[in-house]
Amino acid sequence: MVTAELAVALPALMVVVAGALALLVGVAGQLRVTDAAGVAARAAARGDPAAAIVAAAQSVAPSAVVTTSRAGGWVTVVVRLHVGLPGPAGLAGVEVAARAVALDETSLQDTGVDPAAP
Repeated sequence: MVTAELAVALPALMVVVAGALALLVGVAGQLRVTDAAGVAARAAARGDPAAAIVAAAQSVAPSAVVTTSRAGGWVTVVVRLHVGLPGPAGLAGVEVAARAVALDETSLQDTGVDPAAP
């Protein structure tokens, strides 16, 4: 009796465990891109070159795609990363993304305002 019940319940348990593992991998990827976007936005706000901004983001989330835009005294950085899910090779994975916005310190230098002043 127990063997038959285990044979029925075990596949369902494996599906639940695989789903939980995939969710965990996706959440970890989302946390990485969120941190990478913040690091890259700080670098962009300081006026670092584009290569340094991408390098800053990729130091936290390797192989991430980074886009930067400036408008109205603000700098916006979007970081995207493809996260492969565990399991058979047929699973495509998901793309996670995060956006961070920071005050563009280079625009403050043009106005004579000291960005380090309280």
